Amino acid sequence: MRKITLVTSFIMALAVVGLLTNCKSKPNGDATKESNNSKTNAALSSTFSAAWVNIDTLIINYDMYFDMQKALEESGRKSEAELSTKSRDFERQAGDFQNKVQKGLVTRSEAEKLQQELGGKEQELYRLRDELRARLAEEQQVKLRQIQQSINDYLIEYNKEKGFHIILSSTFGGPLLYGHPSLDITQEVMKGLNEKYSSEHKTK
Repeated sequence: MRKITLVTSFIMALAVVGLLTNCKSKPNGDATKESNNSKTNAALSSTFSAAWVNIDTLIINYDMYFDMQKALEESGRKSEAELSTKSRDFERQAGDFQNKVQKGLVTRSEAEKLQQELGGKEQELYRLRDELRARLAEEQQVKLRQIQQSINDYLIEYNKEKGFHIILSSTFGGPLLYGHPSLDITQEVMKGLNEKYSSEHKTK
C-alpha cells in the first residue's frame, strides 16, 4: 500500500509543481506577454478550484482492496502449503538417509550418490521458495496497480461533473502539507468507488 501512496503523491506533486510554474510570470519576457499572462493568471485564480483526498484512508476502506487482500492471502496460503509439503518430504528423505548411514545399510558409494541427490533436492527446494516469493510479490504489485488504476478511472468520471482543476492526494509525509477540510472529498469519493465496485463485481 505504501507504493500506491508514493506513486500517487509523486504524480500529484508534479501536477502542483507544473501548475505553480505555469502561473509564474517570466522575469525577462516581453512586456505585452507579461500583461497577457497576468490577465490569464488572474482569470485562472478567480475560477480555479481544487480538492483533495486522503489516499491512505481511501484505499483501506475500498472494497476492492479488501477483496484483493483476501486473494493475496489465499495465494500465500497455497504457496506456503506447497512449500511445507515439499519441505517435509525432503526432511523425511534426509532422515532416512542418515538412519541408513548410521546403521551401515548402504555402501560408501551409495551414500555419496544419495547425498548428492539430497543436495540437489535441497537446492531445488530453495529455488521453489524463491520462485513462490517472487510470484507472490509480483501478484501483489499487479493488484496494487489495478487498485490505483481503478481510483484514477473513477476520479476522471467523478470530475466530469465536479469540474475540479486538480485533485490532490494527502498522506502523512507527502507533498500536500495542508488541505482545508472543506476541500476534502475523501468520503464522497470512497462512497462512489465502493458503489461502483459493488455494481460491477458483487452482482456477478
